[in-house]
Amino acid sequence: MNDPRVTKLACLLANYCVAVKPGDKVAINSNLAGLPLLTETYREVLRAGGYPLLFWQEDEFLEILLKEGNDDQLRYIPEAIKIVNDTYDCRISVRGSGNTRTLSGVDPARQRTLQAAGQELFATFMRRSATGELRWVGTLFPSNAYAQEADMSLSDFEDFVYSACYVDKEDPVAEWQKISAEQQKLVDWLKGKKEVAVRGPDIDMTLSIADRTFINSDGKHNMPSGEIFTGPVEESVNGWVCFTYPAISNGREVSGIELQFENGQITKASAKKNEEFLLAMLDTDPGARYLGEFAIGTNNNIQRFTKSILFDEKIGGTLHMAVGAGYPETGSKNVSAIHWDMICDMRNGGQMWVDGELFYDSGRFLI
Repeated sequence: MNDPRVTKLACLLANYCVAVKPGDKVAINSNLAGLPLLTETYREVLRAGGYPLLFWQEDEFLEILLKEGNDDQLRYIPEAIKIVNDTYDCRISVRGSGNTRTLSGVDPARQRTLQAAGQELFATFMRRSATGELRWVGTLFPSNAYAQEADMSLSDFEDFVYSACYVDKEDPVAEWQKISAEQQKLVDWLKGKKEVAVRGPDIDMTLSIADRTFINSDGKHNMPSGEIFTGPVEESVNGWVCFTYPAISNGREVSGIELQFENGQITKASAKKNEEFLLAMLDTDPGARYLGEFAIGTNNNIQRFTKSILFDEKIGGTLHMAVGAGYPETGSKNVSAIHWDMICDMRNGGQMWVDGELFYDSGRFLI
């Protein structure tokens, strides 16, 4: 028997997150591990009057491409992908995994080539998202591989995932609307503010948010969500940060990351594990050494690290920053082929000052 929470999540994805309308062209990406949620999501898109198109994406095929494809094959973007990226109304991504480390043995230089080849595609995606032409959401279907990464049993991880998405509640949409209203108060207070200073045991940074916009992330792009974010003024970031948790990308776990910024640029970067991979990603292109995102996690139903950025960046009481591409709707001008989130826990005495006023202390908002 299907878990009723899976059906609720599929309904949330189709009807709240991307709000499928009759006649919408809807691309759905998933794989075998995500099949139960994919099936229900496909059904909900049809019920909403959309035209669903399935894209099957297994990590094993990506591993083969990265290990055996030549450079031209790595740089090739299929026409079908371009058409969907340029013209479809909605995109729903259901992540599933049988092995979260499938790509851990791939040469970072080849991963960098693949990412650089997709920069134009990614820029179009970001632009269409910012203008509202493209409505998109990404989520995760709980599998044994993800549960093992989180050091949880599958049943406990399922409970964690569905609680984080509020699909264990009678009316998940009402829950997300309540969260949206609470976050909007923070966004409204931040409007027009200029300078941010962040200080704590693991961070001492200043940055400008002048003429930048904070976005209320209330489940329309990520499910679960629960954050407010902006793009800092590119050349304004100064100081250092030691990220609390490992940053995971392309099957590699990079831990003990410390970054130093001068006039926006990362001038020194180190890591206790997989430093070579960190440096390779920061050398993807010039924009990879600047911040594209500065964000505060607000989802208090997420209180533990799971090694899945979809959940971890939303942990209530943390902030995260992304090196690389910024979201145009925030006012960010940073362009890059990468967007890599890294998390700093603020619950241990971290403070955030905005225009000289204490805005956030030890993971709690003070306004």
